[in-house]
Amino acid sequence: MAYEKTNRRVYVETYGCQMNVADSELVGGILAKEGYAFTSDLASADVALINTCAIRENAEQRIHGRLGLFHAQKRRNPDLVVGILGCMAERLREKFLEQENLVDIVVGPDEYRKLPYLIDHAVNGEKGIAVRLSRVETYDDIEPLRTEGVSAWISVMRGCDKFCTFCVVPFTRGRERSRPLSTIVSEARSLATRGFRDITLLGQNVNSYVDGGHDFSDLMRAVAAVHNDVRIRFTTSHPQDMSDRLIEAISSTANICKYIHLPVQSGSDRILASMNRTYTVRGYVALVEKIRAAIPGVSLTTDIIAGFPGETDEDHRRTMALLQEVRYDGAYTFKYSPRERTRAWEMGDTVADDVKTERIGEIIALQRTISREINQLSVDSTERILVEGPSRKSDREYTGRTDANRTVVFPHAQEQPGEYITVTITRANSATLFGTRA
Repeated sequence: MAYEKTNRRVYVETYGCQMNVADSELVGGILAKEGYAFTSDLASADVALINTCAIRENAEQRIHGRLGLFHAQKRRNPDLVVGILGCMAERLREKFLEQENLVDIVVGPDEYRKLPYLIDHAVNGEKGIAVRLSRVETYDDIEPLRTEGVSAWISVMRGCDKFCTFCVVPFTRGRERSRPLSTIVSEARSLATRGFRDITLLGQNVNSYVDGGHDFSDLMRAVAAVHNDVRIRFTTSHPQDMSDRLIEAISSTANICKYIHLPVQSGSDRILASMNRTYTVRGYVALVEKIRAAIPGVSLTTDIIAGFPGETDEDHRRTMALLQEVRYDGAYTFKYSPRERTRAWEMGDTVADDVKTERIGEIIALQRTISREINQLSVDSTERILVEGPSRKSDREYTGRTDANRTVVFPHAQEQPGEYITVTITRANSATLFGTRA
């Protein structure tokens, strides 16, 4: 379908996970092909889009507030087209489009190709909705719009078939489907040629990737072979699909990073069963032991949900015990947030919010202590890091990351983003290593 070329300016805000960031780059590629320009200034935009996340309630509240700001801008500029994209689109289309009249177009994750058409019609006063899920759409032929940089993300598959009872992803992003291995490798080669030196392969459950006779370990090896100086990472994985072949690929391939994000969610078998996580605590710990035996020095992070329906004090204590046993490098922690259409929604939100807050506070405090102790072990060591750019606090300091995904801050001299350097670690806290050029 062809569209008349345009010089409209687009402003995009992105919320949520790296999958949403990658989707915004896809949207950029689709619109750039039709002549759209992009702006970081809402006031100068002809089209304003929010790419949304529906995983937790507070994300929805934040986005509702931002739409209010967009709507105020539309009162000043009636020709402004306001759109909502992504995971929230289907679930809240009636509220935002019809009841509150905050947006002109609503587009789900599998319908981004229709954006030029919908924007053209919205300019003429016609509101539009496109939220149908697809079993085949992977956007494999779309070149994402990326600015130059050090790090890039490649979406290798879409959707999820796991149906964890707390998760809305299968209902907002559909079922699993993978891109061809050959086109992913081509995209990685293009990124390497443009100077990107850190590539993360993305999927809702990335290690269930399959393309014909190829599994995710084959894909990782193929992408890693593109360029020896490009580091390869992946997220997010499911313990059920962490195969021996994938562990061996990480262990034996120098530029596949020795870092694995391995969400556990709870340390209670009873809660894991209620979540439909398909593994037990002992099975998970055995997997961790296998990974650490095969990949010395591997860095492990995880996800933890506090206050899942029916979670008792004993369940919480079991989660705390698991943290102490596994000793993760880091953890992403969340209070349980009920989502409509999930099976957990039907269980009721049985844990009081103040109890959730107390439990997540204890989890964070314990993990912070463990992270600090692990990071202290790096003091006086030397680390090869990939320079990323200025630190958040000072242009006189730069940051980079180790192979194990630890952030390192060091005094800036002549280093350039994308360069590998060696740093001697002089001190550490729970989140960051600090050092000097070795």
